[in-house]
Amino acid sequence: MPRLWVRYAVAVVFVLTVPLPSVVRADPVVPDFDPANFVPGAPIDNPYFPLVPGTVFKYSANVTDDEGESTFQELEDFVTFNTIQVAGVTVRVVRAREFEDGLLAEDTLDYYAQDKSGNVWYLGEDTKEILYDDDDNPIGFDTSGSWRAGVNGAQPGFIMPAEPAVGFEYFQEFAEEDEAVDQAKVVSLNDTITTSLGTFTNVRKILESTALEPGQFEHKLYAPGIGLVLIEEDLQPDGTARNPIPLRSVSAIPLPPAAWTGMVTLSMLLASRGASALRRRLRA
Repeated sequence: MPRLWVRYAVAVVFVLTVPLPSVVRADPVVPDFDPANFVPGAPIDNPYFPLVPGTVFKYSANVTDDEGESTFQELEDFVTFNTIQVAGVTVRVVRAREFEDGLLAEDTLDYYAQDKSGNVWYLGEDTKEILYDDDDNPIGFDTSGSWRAGVNGAQPGFIMPAEPAVGFEYFQEFAEEDEAVDQAKVVSLNDTITTSLGTFTNVRKILESTALEPGQFEHKLYAPGIGLVLIEEDLQPDGTARNPIPLRSVSAIPLPPAAWTGMVTLSMLLASRGASALRRRLRA
């Protein structure tokens, strides 16, 4: 599941009374997917979901479960320099890791691409949940949530539409019912929120749910120029979040050595060509 799309409708029962805009509810939109609508190597620069290679987003908070037990949760999204092909589209690989009280709980590779209209799509994930014994020793992995568009009927969907309207509802992912079925609804386009990083305006608030966990809802809040700045997990009947998880930092790591080598080689080549041209002009 992307940090917390279907030609076959899946009914989701909304048993939680969450304040929503007064709009007529319609079936979630199934985005029309066509690999021809994507340009290989195009950047993902939707202002509400920019993915610049080398960027690291970190989120953290103490979260409380239904039994009242608290866990320190850390989320880290690293926009890698890698791309792969999924369903005929070049996708950017984002490594998403989740830690609970310092232990790595999940390690996932998410796959995103932006089409010519500016919609950012989610095309799959290779997820690995780490299993531990009572002494916190890793004893295995669970990869059952993994899926890719075009494999076994799985279909992609929007993670961030280019021009959404309040009330717009869409599928984010669809594999099999026991793997991944997520949907989202635009709640607001102009929220203002304040976190430890500052005050953000024109924030998009998205309500997310899944048929795999009926009655469970969360908000994702996206600020222009940054992306996801706040996750509101475990929404209560009054619309408040029991577990808000804010963005704590955004940083960048250097280009990989191979990229620097290529840049140095190119610089030397250009310098050499410039020197050769200068020598020719002097001889003339």
